[in-house]
Amino acid sequence: MSIRYSQDSKDSLVKLHQEGRSLKSLAEEFGPSKDSIAIWVKQATPIMIKGQSKTLKDVKQLEKRLAILEEENEILSRIACQALSGHLTSQKIVRNVGLPLVNQFLA
Repeated sequence: MSIRYSQDSKDSLVKLHQEGRSLKSLAEEFGPSKDSIAIWVKQATPIMIKGQSKTLKDVKQLEKRLAILEEENEILSRIACQALSGHLTSQKIVRNVGLPLVNQFLA
C-alpha cells in the first residue's frame, strides 16, 4: 500500500532540500523515497515562461484547463454551425447540448 503525503509535507521536504539537505538524508529521516522527493522538487522548481515564473505543477494545471477550454470551444463551434444551418432550435440546443454541458461541469 502506498502512503499519501500531504501537500504541506511535500512542500516542507522540498524546502529542506532547497536549503541544502540531500535527498538521501530526507528519505531516511522522513520516509518517502529519494525518487518521490526528487519528483516533488522538480515539480516545485520554477521555470520561466514568457517572463513569468511557473512551476511544473502550474504548467500541468494550465494544460488541463486549456484542454477543457478547447473541448468547450469545439462543442460551441458545432452548436453554432448547426444553429446557423437551421438544424437546431433553441430548445434543442438547451436540451441536447446545454444541459449535458452544465451537468459535466457540476460533476
